Amino acid sequence: MEDKNLIVGFEKSDDAAVYKLTEDIAMIQTLDFFTPMVDDPYIFGQIAAANSISDVYAMGGVPKTAMNIVCFPEKLDMAILGEILKGGAEKVAEAGATLSGGHSIHDPEIKYGLSVTGIAHPEKILKNYGSQDGDILIVTKPLGTGIISTASKIGEASQKAIDTSIELMTTLNKYSGEILTKYPVTACTDITGFGFLGHAFEMADASEKTFILEKELIPYIEEAKEYAQEFFISAGGQKNRKYLEKKVEFDNVPFWLQEIMLDPQTSGGLLFSIPEKYVGEIMGELNKLKIKSSIIGRVENKQDKAIIIQ
Repeated sequence: MEDKNLIVGFEKSDDAAVYKLTEDIAMIQTLDFFTPMVDDPYIFGQIAAANSISDVYAMGGVPKTAMNIVCFPEKLDMAILGEILKGGAEKVAEAGATLSGGHSIHDPEIKYGLSVTGIAHPEKILKNYGSQDGDILIVTKPLGTGIISTASKIGEASQKAIDTSIELMTTLNKYSGEILTKYPVTACTDITGFGFLGHAFEMADASEKTFILEKELIPYIEEAKEYAQEFFISAGGQKNRKYLEKKVEFDNVPFWLQEIMLDPQTSGGLLFSIPEKYVGEIMGELNKLKIKSSIIGRVENKQDKAIIIQ
């Protein structure tokens, strides 16, 4: 089926669906839910909600309503669920959206997330394709939260690394997203389960371009390097590596940095491309709000590989 008002569907693996309602209003729809990545139920609720809402920001929109998606074991204390929902509700409120209900089922494993509806102007939707030759690539959060989560599960992560990771995962992309909408961003996506390289590939491939990334510029949580060197890596990262093995060229990139770039992220930052002449101004705005953004590379005409890291 086709509908001329469906501006964005699943044809380009974009972050959310966008449906044009009027000449001035488009509706953004997305949903996501997760198993716990931290022990604290309240923090888990915050992270899951932040990640679920993120797709609206990646599309250049403003979240308006959110509905809970809950799977919870019958045998567990309901107070745990209360803490999860409290964390999620607080992030929805911070986003300026309204929590409007949801649905729950009994399940042997805890899962939580949100279905989110947002709005944007139909002509100002950010898509995960459209990058142009000469554009500069910028990412708004450091990488490595998945590796730190893996290290934490086996008792090898420092408290400093855990705290840094939680701070990044609970930070809404609202603040960077609001800045991006003021500039002629050519393409944008948020970094989640496919890892930085997986989402960068989708963006480059859909744009029919090659992304040239500078390995010295890739931002990561300091401790993630040590943990990757110790092989505290996830199965998800190895699935990402296998999928991308013929699509990405690593030019003398150390194994640990490869793993960080392949690492599945939860509530990662935004990756976007923008014409070079706007880089100084937009980086100034991002830095003013202390958003940990980094220039990481550039867009070039399509080559044999979609991504080249040098």
